[in-house]
Amino acid sequence: MDQLKLSDLMKKGRDSFQKNDLKTASLYFAEIIDTEPTSTEAYFYMANIFHLRGEIGKAIKSFQKVLELDPQHTDASISLSVLYNDIGRYEDAKEIFEKANNNVKTNSQNGGVIEPHINKKFSLKHFELAEMYASYNRHDEALFEYNKAIALDPDHLEIRIKIAKVYSKKGFNSKSQEELKKLKTEHPGYHPARIALGLLYFGAGHVVEAQAEWQNVLTREPNNQEAIMYLNLSRGANETQVSM
Repeated sequence: MDQLKLSDLMKKGRDSFQKNDLKTASLYFAEIIDTEPTSTEAYFYMANIFHLRGEIGKAIKSFQKVLELDPQHTDASISLSVLYNDIGRYEDAKEIFEKANNNVKTNSQNGGVIEPHINKKFSLKHFELAEMYASYNRHDEALFEYNKAIALDPDHLEIRIKIAKVYSKKGFNSKSQEELKKLKTEHPGYHPARIALGLLYFGAGHVVEAQAEWQNVLTREPNNQEAIMYLNLSRGANETQVSM
């Protein structure tokens, strides 16, 4: 099969994948693999299709094939790491993730360009690790991973809420307030920051300040159910029992 035909099949496969027509996409990519068994892109798409179908074993084998053909394929490394993590193969997940991370650092130091979507995938991985640490009350490790995650993906504002919550759990309420105040100033339309700050105020007994934050949310978004709920609770509560 000539390169023009392969290019046409790849385009059709990508288009079908983007339209979520996985059955048709898989046929195109399978045909490419039959003709060009070293096509990392076709194997990568097939791996993602298997993953979306819940065929985890096939997805893992396909991602492994991508890495066999191209050990520097960062997307495949991260995807395989996530899969291993999901099925409890934590050591394998960690090993692959660290290799991918080192590859990215090396490329960056050598003048290579790191695409934003790669950073977002690394950010997600650090976020997952932070969530795991937080669930076991390992606050310092959680903060370390959350900060890595936000550095890689500054637009993932939920991470900053999580950081503030960890500070609060460590007893650093002033640091938690500082983080949330900065967040709401930088992103005035991001309501979760004001809701979380209101909860922090309320937990410290500053009811008026808490109500002001929730009322501000309702001024901007009158049907915000969280703000309505906390405002009603604060008006009827005799003691501070609401927490972040």
